[in-house]
Amino acid sequence: MDGPTIPIPAFGERYPRDGEARPGRVASIDALRGFDMFWIAGGGALLSAFLGIFVDPFPDWLRYQLSHPDWEGFSAWDMIMPLFLFIVGTAMPFSFAKRIERGAGKGDLYAKIFIRAGVLFVFGMMVQGNLLEYNLARLQLYSNTLQAIACGYVIAAFVMLNFRVLWQLLAVVALLAGYWGLMMFVPFEGKPAGTLEPDANLARYIDALILGRFRDPGTTYTWVLSSLGFGATVLLGVFAGYVLRADKEPKAKCASLAALGIVCLAIGWFWGWRPSDYRFPIIKHVWTSTMVLWAGGWSYLLLALFHLCIEVCGWRKPAFFFIVLGANAIAVYMAWNLFDFHHIGDIFTGGLVQNLKEWMSGDHAALAERIGRFIRDLAAFGALWLICLFLYVKRTFIRV
Repeated sequence: MDGPTIPIPAFGERYPRDGEARPGRVASIDALRGFDMFWIAGGGALLSAFLGIFVDPFPDWLRYQLSHPDWEGFSAWDMIMPLFLFIVGTAMPFSFAKRIERGAGKGDLYAKIFIRAGVLFVFGMMVQGNLLEYNLARLQLYSNTLQAIACGYVIAAFVMLNFRVLWQLLAVVALLAGYWGLMMFVPFEGKPAGTLEPDANLARYIDALILGRFRDPGTTYTWVLSSLGFGATVLLGVFAGYVLRADKEPKAKCASLAALGIVCLAIGWFWGWRPSDYRFPIIKHVWTSTMVLWAGGWSYLLLALFHLCIEVCGWRKPAFFFIVLGANAIAVYMAWNLFDFHHIGDIFTGGLVQNLKEWMSGDHAALAERIGRFIRDLAAFGALWLICLFLYVKRTFIRV
């Protein structure tokens, strides 16, 4: 093993044109991060409310894509969490290179890594682990996306700092194959090996064994053993970061990202969808290896699309809407989950919604209800976006 193997360009605060010599943030990363945050911070509800004005009820295919499958399968809505982890990995080569260029040693990097992971774990307990109830009987130690990011980040950082790129790729293979082997060939608690049911699988058993009464009893999602998959997802994002930092033309970067996406989708399909004795179903609840590849493939393609639109086609102004959110992603996530922005929005639109319902009462009451819901969701999201815009204009970026 060698020392840090990351190339070292600086990582400033300005958005340069792709290929400029001066350092800067990559606009496509912030835009894609903001795109993901849009769905986390009310975008899904906003879209549903808007479509509900014109389509009632939703067709089955649309309802499926805007919700999580009960167990096996994958929908567009399932992309939100793995894309978040993927983007964390994409930014890591840039952020680590910045610290190395400033003289940070491996010890300094590890200190920052573990501090960040610890803060994310606490934030996760605040958002979803009932920490702010100050009731030990209600506390859940590991139950949130931010905590999955923390574990995936630590795993990916260790691999990045100690192995060259080829070995990093082999580490992803080891994580995915190792998790598959454990889930499919290790019996547990009287259950046969390969049991993959919502209430009976090895990952769920490990959670109960390690977390005990501090696990979330009301969900089929798993965390401790699934951290192997979290690490693999973040590492897939790391490879995307290497592509974006390479000395290549923007079109070549887009092509490389698209190729990586197609390869991941193909492997994920053969391993997860195609009938086989070694099939590992795509199940987001337990973060199966095939889900990592399937979601990673779409993440690569989305990043390629954003990079194409922004760096090749020059569509930077439309991307600004998402960049504002992506520049303060953790703050957006925490704010949306800890505060009720509908109350803030109601200050400005509550009277309008009430008058609309009164004016459209009778035969149009149902339509008025749907329009009112859309206005409330729009006002709530708008309040959050304007706060993010203010922070962006003031060059205030809240980081962990």
